[in-house]
Parts: sequence; structure tokens; C-alpha cells
Amino acid sequence: MMKKIASLCMAAVFGILALASNSHAAEAGFYDKDHIRGFISVGADYRGMRSEFQRYVNNIAFADIGHMTKAIVTDTSGKADTVLAKYYGNYSYNKFNDYYLGLHFIVGAQYKQFMTWFDINFMPNQESERKASSYVATIESKYADATPSSRSYNLYDVEWFSYGADWMFGWKVLGENAFFNLIPAVGIGFNLINFHFASGFTVTDQDRTKYENLRDRFYSTLASTFTAELELRLEFDQFAIGAYGGYRVVRYSELELEGFNIDPNPYGTDNVGDTWYAGLRFTWMFLSPWDKKQQNKI
Repeated sequence: MMKKIASLCMAAVFGILALASNSHAAEAGFYDKDHIRGFISVGADYRGMRSEFQRYVNNIAFADIGHMTKAIVTDTSGKADTVLAKYYGNYSYNKFNDYYLGLHFIVGAQYKQFMTWFDINFMPNQESERKASSYVATIESKYADATPSSRSYNLYDVEWFSYGADWMFGWKVLGENAFFNLIPAVGIGFNLINFHFASGFTVTDQDRTKYENLRDRFYSTLASTFTAELELRLEFDQFAIGAYGGYRVVRYSELELEGFNIDPNPYGTDNVGDTWYAGLRFTWMFLSPWDKKQQNKI
């Protein structure tokens, strides 16, 4: 996780250095530093989850991993033995929808028709409330004669949310200062998805030699992203309003729970987080040094 974030940060640093006003390229005339202007944006969009993404969220968030607990098995001679057995139960929750609201804060720079920006994105927490404070789980079938045959465990609200950042590159197709513009853009980034599970399940390694119980907290995993979008913009001097839409490709790493990776495949899903989206964006553009000089001449 840290290596991916570090790589993105290094790429961002090199990009900023490339546009820095004291760079050799500016001094040599590669570009005119007086035409660089910053901007900030806020936006909101409707995010439609691909079917694989919805299955990933629901199958992982509501996975019944079971509870590993000691039980007593008594044989026909009356000899008692202690075993580690899993208890499974059924609980009632509403599954998550195939859409959510995306919120965005953007900081960027423009040089003539070229634009680059960092899109910090996040979403409101999605919550499926528990129907009861606890539920009853029954021992696995191979220990059907063990005692106790059932146990009660606490239930929590099942929740998920995600956030991340994309480094985007765009181009004003119809000119630098056109009132109406088309801005295609592509970018790379990272995303974190966070899950809160229904109960304090027991997770284990493949050989069942180590066990840990889940806690009442969120568990996260990181994804790399690729985004392509198109914005239709109306520009009023320093203010602009844009309608945009696009597609975001997201591939998550395996979800680690208390030191063990949960395997999503038995739950019928891949680690896919793809979304298509459409929304509105409001942008405030700062004056470049060249713009300020023109205003001073008036």
C-alpha cells in the first residue's frame, strides 16, 4: 500500500516541478510561466456500480465467516474432549444498492489549453442497520453432537465507504477561453474501500493454525485506478460550471482482516470496483500573472 502511494506522490512531485515557475524550461522559453493559472473545483456525481462491484461489496460486507469457539464433544464411552468448532448463523440486513453519491474537491493548474489537477474524492458512509442487537449461531454440522450446540453473538451495523485521489490531465478542445468548451481527460490514482462487518467473526489462515476475532471497526484495502471523463463546460470569466461524465476502473487488493486475507472468490466475486458516473462541477479560476498585467493596463 505504502509503495503505491509513494509512487503516486513521486509522480505528482515531478509533475509540479515540470510546471514550476523557476524551471529551466520556463527560462529557456519552452512555455510562458506568466500564463499558468490555478483553479479549484467542487463537484458531486451519481456513481453507478458495475454488477461486479455491487457483488463485491455485498458478498464481502455480508460474508458469514463464522465464530471459532471451544465446544465439548462426548463419545459413546462418556469421555469428553474439547474441540475448536465454528458457529454459523443467519442475520437479516438490507443489501446495498448499485449506486452512491460521489463528492469531489479539486486543485489544479492550467497552461493555455492544457490542464492538470488532483481530484480528491469521497462518498457518504453507506449503512445497513442491524435488526437486532444479537443473533444465535449454530455449531457446524460435523460437531452436531457437541455442546453447546448454539451460541449468541453481538450484531453491528454493516457499513462501507471509499475515498481516494486521481491525478488527471485534460485539454480544452475549443480553446483556452471559449465560453463553451469540451474537456476530455484521463488520469491515474488510488482508492481505499472500507468495510464494517456484522459481527466479531473469527478469521484464520489457510491451515487453521492461527485465529483472530474481528473487532468493532472498519477494515480497508487499497486499489489502483484509471479514469477517463468528458466535461461540457460553460465559462464566465473566472467562474465555470460543467456537466461531466466518465468511467473509473478500480482493482482492489485482497482485504486483510487481522493479518489474514479474506478470499473473495468463494463468495462469487472479484476485487472489482468499476463505476460509471455523471455529475456537476463548479470551478473558480485564479488570474495568471499575464491576466493581472492586462487588468493593470485597463
